[in-house]
Amino acid sequence: MTRRQKPKERIERWERRVTEEPDSAAAHYNLGLAYTAAGRMTSAEKAYRKALEIDPALVEAWVNLAGTLLLQWRFEECLEASRKAVALRDDLALVHFNMGQAYLYLGDADGLVECNRRVLELEPDHPAGNYFLAVGLMAQNQVPEARFYLERAMRLGHRPTPEFLRAMERSPEAGVHLIEIGG
Repeated sequence: MTRRQKPKERIERWERRVTEEPDSAAAHYNLGLAYTAAGRMTSAEKAYRKALEIDPALVEAWVNLAGTLLLQWRFEECLEASRKAVALRDDLALVHFNMGQAYLYLGDADGLVECNRRVLELEPDHPAGNYFLAVGLMAQNQVPEARFYLERAMRLGHRPTPEFLRAMERSPEAGVHLIEIGG
C-alpha cells in the first residue's frame, strides 16, 4: 500500500518536475494543486498562471485559478478567470458556483441568481447551489421562490446561517402559517 504524501513532499515533487519539464502545463498545474492543498494561494496562483501561459486551453487551470482568486478575495479577477473557463467548457458546476460566490461578495444579486440557476441545471441536488440561489432570490425580494430553494437546500443537508433564517422569517411575504384541525 502506498503511503499518502505530505503536502511538503508533494510540493517538492512537483517543483522538481517543473524544473525538469519547464514547458509542461501539466507539471505547473499539478504544482498549483500541491500549493493549493497546502493553503499557499499566492504560489498556487503563479503555478496556474504559468500552466495557462503554456496551454491557454487547460480549463482545469482556469477553474482552479478562479478558485484561488476567490479565496484571496479578488472577486473581479475570479470572474474574469471563471469566464475564460466557461468559454472553454460551460458544463462545470464548480465554475458557475465560484462565479456566484464572487457575485455574492460583490453584492450582485442578479449575477448570484444567474450563476446558481446554472449550477442547478447541471447538478439539481447541489446543496450550496440551492442555498445561494435562495440568498440571491431573497435579495431580489422573490421570497416564495427563495423559500422553495432554502427548504430544498436544507433537505439536501445544507445548514443556513441563522441570520438568513431570521431575514426569511421577517420578510413581509413570509406570511403566517396556520394549522387547520378538523372538527
